[in-house]
Amino acid sequence: MGETNRLAGETSPYLRQHAENPVDWFAWGDEAFAVARDRDVPVFLSVGYSACHWCHVMAHESFEDDEVAAVLNAGFVPVKVDREERPDVDAVYMAAVLAQNGQGGWPMSVFLTPDGRPFFAGTYFPRRDRVGLPGFRHLLESVSEAWAERRAEVERQADDLAAAAARQAGAGLAQAPANSSHRLSPVAVAAAVARPPWRDWLEAALSEMSDRFDQSWGGFGPAPKFPQPGLIELCLRHHRSTGQSQSLHMARHTLRAMAAGGIHDQLGGGFCRYATDRRWTVPHFEKMLYDQAGLLRAYVHAWTVTADPQWLQVAQDVVAYVLRDLRHPAGGLFSAEDADSEGEEGRFYVWSLGEFEAVLGAEAPAAALHFGLAAGPNFEGRNILRLALDTPLVRGTEVQRWRDALFQARSHRVRPQLDDKVLTEWNAMFCSALAEAAAATGRREWKRAAESVGRFLLDNLRDDRGRWLRSWQGGRARHLGYAADYAWLVDCFTRLAELSGRRQWLDQARLAADGLLALFHPDEGPLRTTGEDAPALIVRPTEVLDDATPSATAVAGAALLRLGSLCAEDRFRQAGTGLLHSLDAVVERLPLAGAWALAATELVSEGIVEVVVAGDRPDLLQAVRARYEPTVVLAWGERDQSGLWEGRVDGLAYVCRDRVCASPADSVDALEDRLDAATGPAMAAGRRAADSAGPTTASP
Repeated sequence: MGETNRLAGETSPYLRQHAENPVDWFAWGDEAFAVARDRDVPVFLSVGYSACHWCHVMAHESFEDDEVAAVLNAGFVPVKVDREERPDVDAVYMAAVLAQNGQGGWPMSVFLTPDGRPFFAGTYFPRRDRVGLPGFRHLLESVSEAWAERRAEVERQADDLAAAAARQAGAGLAQAPANSSHRLSPVAVAAAVARPPWRDWLEAALSEMSDRFDQSWGGFGPAPKFPQPGLIELCLRHHRSTGQSQSLHMARHTLRAMAAGGIHDQLGGGFCRYATDRRWTVPHFEKMLYDQAGLLRAYVHAWTVTADPQWLQVAQDVVAYVLRDLRHPAGGLFSAEDADSEGEEGRFYVWSLGEFEAVLGAEAPAAALHFGLAAGPNFEGRNILRLALDTPLVRGTEVQRWRDALFQARSHRVRPQLDDKVLTEWNAMFCSALAEAAAATGRREWKRAAESVGRFLLDNLRDDRGRWLRSWQGGRARHLGYAADYAWLVDCFTRLAELSGRRQWLDQARLAADGLLALFHPDEGPLRTTGEDAPALIVRPTEVLDDATPSATAVAGAALLRLGSLCAEDRFRQAGTGLLHSLDAVVERLPLAGAWALAATELVSEGIVEVVVAGDRPDLLQAVRARYEPTVVLAWGERDQSGLWEGRVDGLAYVCRDRVCASPADSVDALEDRLDAATGPAMAAGRRAADSAGPTTASP
């Protein structure tokens, strides 16, 4: 039924990949469930994303097969969902997969009653039976038989699984305390809400990370290894707070091992989704925009802490990749590149020794030694490029020449498929990281690129009412935005304001913050994933734990606190404090699953330091930006009417903590002294230890 497939007009490239399937797919919506009710058949829900390798495998094996499609169409209403466009649907039914199987993944395959209750849930199913795993056609026939002959049993299973999914997706792990601060008056907040034991929680997290740390190859836990920028951030925060060297070592060694490994594209920059092995050599080759955002921030922060140029080199390569290969001409950023090309996983990235020789001639042996080919093939008879752990990441002239030549030769290959939808959350996430990077490095081209992303979002991802939307592709924006979209927009616009000194970005941050609280925060707990105006699902999920991306509640809590400090609005500070307190139980019980919340809790525990640089003093601006100061917010440039600017004299810098200000600073040295005093002696000790730590040392 390829000629009549309903997915051909969708904005999602992933859905359109299935437009010519013989499966009679529906997109998620009322129409599919109405048809299921009319036909009295189950819904088969398939959830995936365009860069998902096993999603493609299941599509080739089953969804492109006429016999399987005939069985699927006859007995079910098939529904295809892009998890990146519909994280709400993904969250609800992944909870069912986890409840039934104890683990999940994509493609997600869930059978639903016509009212949306799941009664059987799994992930990838092969075309034919395998040991321990039924073939997909066999599964379809078994489910149809159960639906027709054992309906009461199916209904009981649906009730049980829907209840389990609701508990997992809707309740979360933490509730706001009875005296949650966002219900209190501004005056009462500081007195009534005890500062959380952030330092104790941070020590507990670092102890757990130390136990999991791979001393040889970095990272926290066994293979498969995922980049975990939230854990690296905790290491840097701990080092900043205590001056201890072990936390800095874990961060630096992990950053180095990832940058040297095959998970890092040694020619084009950017990072793949994860590594299948302990040494970070063999990646799952898809590249996701959100991974670039998290790792850009991690490498920039490491460079700011240590002044080691290696981390700046990696950050530059990440930015170069994103702005070269993922940027829409109007400024937005595309979502991902696939793992596969020409029908093979990783084909675009791997090399043979003969290909090296064809490109580099007499220099091929030296280049092969540098990029790890001398040890022999490491991936299905070919080579994923990687560096030895002790190889400098800052490239010399010779290495740069090899890299340029190989990159140019690779550019003639068939590229992996591009997922060219622009997601609000991921764009705002990368824009936020790029704004931080531009401020820290002073790179004007990065500043222009960050502002371009912000303008693209403003111009293309809002409807006529100003309601933010989730996804844009080919001139069309669709799907109501989620809590994560709004949370990252608040952070993104706030950091653009700090970068540019322009009030317009702060105004946009305020508007996004108002929308966030009105739509996603109906009670005293964490944020809800979907807005008050969104169509109902069987449960309304909450935003509690970090996943591939940070918890929206944690992001929003920190962003609202920073915004409230920058514009001197207590309502935002109160709301941010309340959101972070709603995650206290997560941080205490599961600190590594709530790493972003733990990092953000420092703002509540230690307080925010407000810095105002009045007038034209680029030297003072740079003095603030050159430091790793996650509790500092920076106001400069265009003045507004907030109390933060009251009485500020041009040419001076003002450092305030909880709105108690030191005497103005008129020099860099004086400003450094004020910042050291405001951020505490332990923080200053941490900075001194980092300064004296020297270059990264590689483990064997």
